[in-house]
Amino acid sequence: MQVIDSHTEGEPTRLIIEGGPDLGSGPLDERRNRFSKDHDALRLAVIGEPRGFEAMVGALVCEPYDASNNAGLIFFNNAGFLGMCGHGTIGAAVSLHRLGKISLGRNKFETPVGVVTVDLLDANTARIENVPSYRTASGLEVNVDGKIYRGDVAWGGNWFFLTHDAPCEIVPANIRTLTDAAWAVRQAVNATAEGASVDHVEFFASSDIADSRNFVLCPGGEFDRSPCGTGTSAKIACLAADGKLTAGENWLQESVTGGRFTASYRYDGEKIIPSITGRAFVTGKTRLVFEEGDPLRGGLVR
Repeated sequence: MQVIDSHTEGEPTRLIIEGGPDLGSGPLDERRNRFSKDHDALRLAVIGEPRGFEAMVGALVCEPYDASNNAGLIFFNNAGFLGMCGHGTIGAAVSLHRLGKISLGRNKFETPVGVVTVDLLDANTARIENVPSYRTASGLEVNVDGKIYRGDVAWGGNWFFLTHDAPCEIVPANIRTLTDAAWAVRQAVNATAEGASVDHVEFFASSDIADSRNFVLCPGGEFDRSPCGTGTSAKIACLAADGKLTAGENWLQESVTGGRFTASYRYDGEKIIPSITGRAFVTGKTRLVFEEGDPLRGGLVR
């Protein structure tokens, strides 16, 4: 299997370019379901140890259902499959350009939740126009060990609970504490009717160099090294709903590790369409080997 690896503002993406599973034809959501049903073991083998690690996100390049689009992308991580992945789309665009498969300028990728437009501004910088994003609950409160977390539930390509009630300062030294708290918050949120579908938790704090600093816990228990593209889209939807950010106005989002995305939005009728700009860099191109007799051929389960 041929893959190309990259990172987007620190968050890794492994793009399968040859040797992936045959998922047939049809819309991307149907092909993602086939991947999950018939080839889920391959997901862990590709991104799990010993070939990858817990924070890695995978993406399979597919032929698009609509030939006017450049490619299809199916995203997955250590916990399962994703609807969309902002950092992964930026990483895929930079990687495909490195391989000579797409050009600078405007490209379109199909995902299981819709078509995403990517403006490749240079060899390492891309602006993605995400799927419509929106908030479904505001001011939802949950109690975790006596601490109240108050936040919003929003969609940005994946489901998020977003809160400013971080349990501690959002700095690398506190990643373990932030992770444990976010995991408990997600369980509490999903015990409510309003948040039953949430798979990401996003803590926010002020920043000296950006409009906001965040910590994002992903579904499998790892934190996002980047500011999270779908999470930033969800944040933009909340800001727009509260009248705190106008259409076309930039929002600079910083991650716990210092990566930055510039975000804004436009209206399509009443729909909020976020745009996220960030940088990705190729880190390797390799052929994965799945050797017969290897006890960890299918990845390390732990």
